[in-house]
Amino acid sequence: MTEAVLEHHGGSQSSCKTGSKSWQYSDLMEKVDGYLMKYTNLVTGWQYRYFVLNNEAGLLEYFVNEQSRNQKPRGSLPLAGAVISPSDEDSHTFTVNAISGEQYKLRASDAKERQHWVSRLQICAQHHTEAMGKTNPPLQTRSLSMASQGSGSSPGSQHRINQNSNALLGLSQLQRGSSLYSSRKSLLPDHLLEAREMMSQAQGQHRDLIQSIEGLPSSQGPSPLDQDLLLLKATSLATMTCLSDCLHILQLQQVARQKIPLSGPTLEWLEPKLPDILKNGGTLPSITKDDGKTEGTILEPLEMDSCDIAGEQEEIDATQEVDDSTPAEEEELGAVEEERSVILHLLSQLKLGMDLTRVVLPTFILEKRSLLEMYADFMSHPDLFVAITDGSSPMDRMVRFVEYYLTSFHEGRKGVIAKKPYNPIIGETFHCSWKVPKVTTPPSADPKEGTSCASDCYNVRFVAEQVSHHPPVSGFYAECQERQMCVNTHVWTKSKFMGMSIGVSMIGEGNLHLLEHGEEYTFSLPSAYARSILTVPWVELGGKVNVNCAKTGYSAVITFQTKPFYGGKLHRVNAEVKHNPTNSVVCRVQGEWNGVLEFTYTSGETRVVDITKLPVTTKRVRPNELQGPYESRRLWQHVTESLKERDMDKATEHKRFLEERQRKEERHRAETQTAWRTKYFERKGEGWVYYQALWKMAAHSSSPVSTPQNP
Repeated sequence: MTEAVLEHHGGSQSSCKTGSKSWQYSDLMEKVDGYLMKYTNLVTGWQYRYFVLNNEAGLLEYFVNEQSRNQKPRGSLPLAGAVISPSDEDSHTFTVNAISGEQYKLRASDAKERQHWVSRLQICAQHHTEAMGKTNPPLQTRSLSMASQGSGSSPGSQHRINQNSNALLGLSQLQRGSSLYSSRKSLLPDHLLEAREMMSQAQGQHRDLIQSIEGLPSSQGPSPLDQDLLLLKATSLATMTCLSDCLHILQLQQVARQKIPLSGPTLEWLEPKLPDILKNGGTLPSITKDDGKTEGTILEPLEMDSCDIAGEQEEIDATQEVDDSTPAEEEELGAVEEERSVILHLLSQLKLGMDLTRVVLPTFILEKRSLLEMYADFMSHPDLFVAITDGSSPMDRMVRFVEYYLTSFHEGRKGVIAKKPYNPIIGETFHCSWKVPKVTTPPSADPKEGTSCASDCYNVRFVAEQVSHHPPVSGFYAECQERQMCVNTHVWTKSKFMGMSIGVSMIGEGNLHLLEHGEEYTFSLPSAYARSILTVPWVELGGKVNVNCAKTGYSAVITFQTKPFYGGKLHRVNAEVKHNPTNSVVCRVQGEWNGVLEFTYTSGETRVVDITKLPVTTKRVRPNELQGPYESRRLWQHVTESLKERDMDKATEHKRFLEERQRKEERHRAETQTAWRTKYFERKGEGWVYYQALWKMAAHSSSPVSTPQNP
């Protein structure tokens, strides 16, 4: 591949022969420009922009279109010290992370074009990084490869790749950075020395892999430009980059702890700055005064009677609810370099499989809403929810439930970037409702007396409560009284560290009751995964979900497929609806949970549902000033406002105040042996049930005696 690139420049290959001791950057300069898609938070989705690689200035510039390239660029990103990473989201996307923390998320037309852009950007970035290193030597320690190149212990030492190939791979040859660690070798602990040795071996294997791919004959078998092989090369490079960054953080931490004198301003953040940054949610304890106020921020004092307040039910006046005006889209991360360093620092302290339940993440990656509010996204299509009970047969109702279930996840992940919602405080609640026009879902032919609505809409109400803190368990409930249907769910979110991803298991169960038909559907929830946590995090779902209705004998198995390591498509899902007594499949579903779904029936009939075109019903909520003190939006309002203003220090202080109050209340209850009192949910076996669920009220009203009946 290197030779092909050089031949393209007519004669430059002669000055860059294999085994030459140096190469001229001018030999590899290439005019690279063209249209790419750029993700922006100013306009929803992706936008075509005209990009130009300015090799001389070391800038990636973009314009609205090609005709405006003679004007001032719409934006530019310095490439000195930048990290260019192919995304594992798909084979077209890549990111350019500047040393300032600014980031471009870009998408090429295909894998080949992406590889071309990535290669040229990496060459330009390497050249300007080296040039910057000559005037600021300490920056050379931030090379992508910390271990000595061509180490004798490396399995790839016998295969010397020329330096042009290393440039194309983005592997730095900054010997000063390598010699810096060599001079400190005796001061590093054994486990870091072992990690460096393993890193050196991995880099040798990485180089062998690239050489093997590029050495494939193009006349037969797979070509070096095969899409899967290009993806393999990009994935290998991205993995090596992430591992190198993590090892770099660990080594510099060790140097700082031993107070080894290292000159240069780029290392100053290690000792004095990093602990302060970690207060954004790291492991350092919060600092509070004796009067209960957080240092440096004026906050209301901790009130011990808030334990009693938390156990009281808020009076919800539905007439105060208005259409929600909060934007659904999340902005880009906009993380600066020091914030990225915090992520790397936290990752360096985690182990594979570690439970992250009690690991507090930095404030700047938080989504501006609580997890309880995110659960309300499951009802973003309340018309499909209400339509379940309109099914003419048990089979039809099961298929309708599967359709509602499969379309209930995309709204919560509407944005491209994955962020973490607030961890709910114990006793926290969230209330909202939706209006569903009756014309879209007409009532059954024989409606029960008293179920008609005075208006032209059905009313679907939702309530969620954080019923436990350790483990973190949430209960949420939705009902439509007019249609005599409700759903009750309890979820325990359990997260774990998986290297370059974070997995969240949704442990719990949901129950849908169709009182008109006397049917109950039990179901579970899939796991969620935050991928590419070092670049632009995104979410995919995975796992198998079972749906059962004991009365009718119908069941469904829904499988959310995670993307294979090589190839494959994102967000795939398939489902089968089966009649258990006859063991016959009556309907199959395949597609994407955030795209197009195809339903195929045994009769041969097919039906397509385009989730992206389904209307999203706006939820109705009360203004913050009318909410109770433990309702989500009012409880977190100061954190949310600070995040909107990008004041991370202030947001962190408000967040820490709420968490410290929760801890103080827990200590108070332990000292006084006071049990926690929930508001709307009560314990039922292994789960939590809404205290006034419709099926409870129906059972109570039908009982001839006053003794409460079990649901």
